Amino acid sequence: MDQPWLDHYDSGVPRTIGTYPDKTLVDFVAEHSHLRGDAPALLFKGRTLTWREIDRASDALAHALAGEGVKEGDRVALLLPNCPQFIIAELAAWKLGAIVAPQNPIYTERELEQSMNASASETVIVLTPFYERVKACQPRTSLRRVIATNIKEYLPSVLRVLFTLAKEKKEGHRIHLREEDFWLQDLIKKGSEGQGVMRSAQPDDPAVILMSGGTTGTPKGVVSDHRALVASGMQLSAWLREAIAGKDSRIMLPLPLFHTYGCAGAQTLAIISAVPLALIPNPRDIGDVVKSIARDKPTLFCGVPTLFTALLNHPDVVAKKVDFHSIKACFSGAAALMAETKKRFEELTGGRIVEGYSLTEATMAAFVNPFRGPNKIGSVGMPMPDVTVRIVDSDDGKRDLPNGEVGEIIISAPQLMRGYWNNPEETANMLRKADDGSMWLYTGDLGYVDEDGYLFLVDRKKDLIKTSGYQVWPREIEEVIAAYPTVAEVGVAGVPDERKGEVITAWVVARPGETVDTEALRGYCKEKLAPYKVPAKIEIRKELPKTMIGKVLRRALVAEAKEAQKAAAPATAPAIQSQS
Repeated sequence: MDQPWLDHYDSGVPRTIGTYPDKTLVDFVAEHSHLRGDAPALLFKGRTLTWREIDRASDALAHALAGEGVKEGDRVALLLPNCPQFIIAELAAWKLGAIVAPQNPIYTERELEQSMNASASETVIVLTPFYERVKACQPRTSLRRVIATNIKEYLPSVLRVLFTLAKEKKEGHRIHLREEDFWLQDLIKKGSEGQGVMRSAQPDDPAVILMSGGTTGTPKGVVSDHRALVASGMQLSAWLREAIAGKDSRIMLPLPLFHTYGCAGAQTLAIISAVPLALIPNPRDIGDVVKSIARDKPTLFCGVPTLFTALLNHPDVVAKKVDFHSIKACFSGAAALMAETKKRFEELTGGRIVEGYSLTEATMAAFVNPFRGPNKIGSVGMPMPDVTVRIVDSDDGKRDLPNGEVGEIIISAPQLMRGYWNNPEETANMLRKADDGSMWLYTGDLGYVDEDGYLFLVDRKKDLIKTSGYQVWPREIEEVIAAYPTVAEVGVAGVPDERKGEVITAWVVARPGETVDTEALRGYCKEKLAPYKVPAKIEIRKELPKTMIGKVLRRALVAEAKEAQKAAAPATAPAIQSQS
């Protein structure tokens, strides 16, 4: 199979990693603790934790959890934001051979119950504001052990005092712990008396269960093993070696560790490369993100397009009061990066935004643009070492398509998921074996590869707009509207219509202090797009609905539009009848 992308790798990036180490992330942390124990591993709100500290704390917690009955193969859920407790608890679970099941802290009680049951977790480690939500759904889950932790436990001493006095009670961090439950710090203290090294998980053991909608949109637990996490981290380390080189290198992660981007991407890169990881607990607090950049001076910043846009529009950034020049590179993923956003942020920082693309089912690393080489506008990059891509007919899933022709993207790589937790039917739909025995992940995404091996993501199969017999990709329209001078954010989708099938609708947020004239914007679109691609309706909004990771929720926008249609129908029907 031709692999033209190999000729366009940056100098020094290997065409293959070769033999991947037969280790887990726990092994890497143990090595760092032994060789560079006093070096910083985590940065959190001005507090620094060393490799030795997180290794010893996770050892102690592992001993305590073992004493409470947690064993190999058990699922340990983590309902935590980005904080040291997440990393410590994760390592402790792995030291027992248990499987980590990170949860989204903004889940409602119903969603949390579904997610917990999807992994059949027996233990949960939860931040105090979410404790009552866990207790409410516990009777309808497999949960036997509930362990609570307070965000202040790893804050610097002064900040801890201020938090206790001003925020702890007001923001719901102060709780009444039930007698049958545990405090995390009590367990760590108790476990510190344990002797001997815990049996760590082995490379081929399952490591994490991350939630994904897959190609169907139905939540499923994606199981990745320890070998997959290491493979992902090794590939990213080789690709971004220049961006994380030097003793002052730091990786900043404002995106959640419960998502594959943070868990299998930034975290694995930091651990394998022994680079400090700066944790931001709430990416929606843009003011805190700005302060953290100024304080921690990251060299690699991990973000999503909506976060880059929010930073560009923050008042202190607009007023040029913030220095972002420590940033050598930004890694962007999870959603399409608009060319205009990339241009503006690179001008602000002097660093380079490197866009990538993958899925939870591919354990993060898959496609990335070169750090030094050409970044083609609209491309999400090229396959990383040991990753192969094919574009196949989206109907039959077998016939390979030539360069430039749009089809379904399928991937072969060493870090593909093991499958969906207890869901063999969906696993067989996503993972398919070729005639030569190679395993391929069917992404459900549509795109094409050019003659140099760069991948261009067109859209999700399910997001395709069909209007008046034409097929239209939302991303193409979003790219055009995002470049309009007064537009900050945009989402485009098809809304059902009896006459056209679907009408193209754009939801737009203006930049701070600006307004968007819808007719002027539509005229702009007419200059840039074929007539059938021009939005029939443009709606100005204060904000767009997004996931925790920052993806614009097109389906939520369409659902709102459908509800508005229903509400309007009874009022308009009599008027039409009276005219006849």
